Amino acid sequence: MASNRWSDHYTRRAKRENFPARSVYKLQEMQRRYKLIRKGDRVLDLGCFPGSWLLYAAKLTTASGRVVGIDLKPVTEKLPAQVTVFEGDVTTGTDGLAEQIGGNYHVVLSDMAPATTGQKDVDAARSYRLCRTALQFADELLRPGGNFACKIFQGSEFADFSNAVKKRFKTERIYKPRSSRKTSKEIYIIGIGKI
Repeated sequence: MASNRWSDHYTRRAKRENFPARSVYKLQEMQRRYKLIRKGDRVLDLGCFPGSWLLYAAKLTTASGRVVGIDLKPVTEKLPAQVTVFEGDVTTGTDGLAEQIGGNYHVVLSDMAPATTGQKDVDAARSYRLCRTALQFADELLRPGGNFACKIFQGSEFADFSNAVKKRFKTERIYKPRSSRKTSKEIYIIGIGKI
């Protein structure tokens, strides 16, 4: 049996706990620290494939909440009744999707990552564009007082994005989960309390 070179204790733990990917522990760490999601919340998960964040968010919101995910790839996990997933390209804007997904969200999450090239500057620029898209969704669909968490690759536009979040939220935090791979350039920018 061939082993996955990316497999680690988080990967094995995710499998044991019935999550499709280890990324769930990044959201779990942010939740423990910042209490982004509450029972009954409406949560929008951008780049939701393969579904770990959807499952965890659904557990937090309970059946009284609603979790909506959007991704280019279909999510094949069995999901709770309060979770709906749409296949779509978020980079085309909210116009076509807004009618389907609604608004008035308490939380907008983005764990989106670009197809990487291995060139740090190119990958960071692509990540920045996805982050600006996620922030546009938050501008249009996140209710006042709502929360935002977005993955970004560190690069020359990092400060610009951080400042954009600061302008829109009462509190802005930069967070590197312990469960992120040590070699990863990813970091999360968190906005708490949309103004």
